[in-house]
Amino acid sequence: MIALNRPANWAHPADHDVGAPGRERHREPADELVVRPFMVTAGRTTPLVDGLRLETMVRATPAALSAPLRFELERVVRLCQHTHSIAEISAALRVPVGVARVLVSDLVSAGHVSVSQADELSTAAIERIRDLVRAL
Repeated sequence: MIALNRPANWAHPADHDVGAPGRERHREPADELVVRPFMVTAGRTTPLVDGLRLETMVRATPAALSAPLRFELERVVRLCQHTHSIAEISAALRVPVGVARVLVSDLVSAGHVSVSQADELSTAAIERIRDLVRAL
């Protein structure tokens, strides 16, 4: 899930203690608004491109930085100026792997990123992916 900051002038009942009108309570990071994963993918759960696995490596084209992309797609393009796996993208965006697959698939279809599969993964790469997935 992706956290959004609220405008400073937007009041929410949870911002005030019950029984103490006008007294602000201490806000924790968990109090931020959240965008549900299905909103990020417009409700899609299946990527347009088949075969995107956790270890699929993603690299953005330099021209993609100037593309008119919005929100998470732009974040993926910025992140993937250096090659990253789907698992790393998922962890960096703090979204489920399925959402990362749909986003990368959209970027591949638009020609903004390229993907490559390793024939065989090293033990270090598998351990790194495992650790990133656990971090979610």
